[in-house]
Amino acid sequence: MRLLLACLLGLLAWPAAAQLRVVTLAPSLSEIMLELDAGDLLVGVLDGGERPQALAHLPSVGRYGQLEMEGLLALKPDLLLLWPDSISAAQRQQLIGFGIPLYEAEPHSLEQLAEQFAAIGVRVGRAEQGRMRAAEFGQRLAALKQRFHRSKPLPVFYQIWNSPLYTVGGGQIISDALGVCGARNVFADLSLPAPQVSIEAVLQRDPHVIVGGDQPQLDSWARWPQLKAVHRQQLLVLPDKGLERPSLQMLDATERLCAALAPMR
Repeated sequence: MRLLLACLLGLLAWPAAAQLRVVTLAPSLSEIMLELDAGDLLVGVLDGGERPQALAHLPSVGRYGQLEMEGLLALKPDLLLLWPDSISAAQRQQLIGFGIPLYEAEPHSLEQLAEQFAAIGVRVGRAEQGRMRAAEFGQRLAALKQRFHRSKPLPVFYQIWNSPLYTVGGGQIISDALGVCGARNVFADLSLPAPQVSIEAVLQRDPHVIVGGDQPQLDSWARWPQLKAVHRQQLLVLPDKGLERPSLQMLDATERLCAALAPMR
């Protein structure tokens, strides 16, 4: 009896199961963990912009492109959620060499992002939440496509930065978000995620709308009144950074983009 009691007390003192220790190497993946009700599994994050309050207490493993390897290894993660460009190729090979399981996430479309919720949910033991988020996302996405469909897509130049001039390529998820809104990325034929382009190239493709992050960037286009976007005064300021973080909230950001583009001719 005493031996049985001692064993039972020992079981109570021992953790019921080893909890998965997850480190996210992109802000969007940190958000997805919260959206899957899996924030309790996070032991560290890679910083990039303002953190959600729920993650304020977690240790940092560096910033975008500047991974602190020693700090990461000290956290003894069981799983790393990785955006391929968030760390260098050399550091990725180091992590593989250490034997730490990696899940690489780089959705090129909103449909792929929906699938990612389910896949990450399985990896972190939140399969049901993953399926629910994926289904919810897919239903809302289908409704947006139907609501904002245009028989002739609106040609749009999406400006990431103005000096030098950067945009998004066709394989970038923001380009897909434009398509959901009934628009067409005028540089969709470029394969790089964020290609640098010239003023001459923009003039040649003559977008009907130019989207930028702030008014000063867009004001510089006034020098080229021959552009349809300038002539029609269809220069859209979109300071919302939600489109740059592929997580559940990106669907809200896409809806805001669609609503802003809807009145454009």
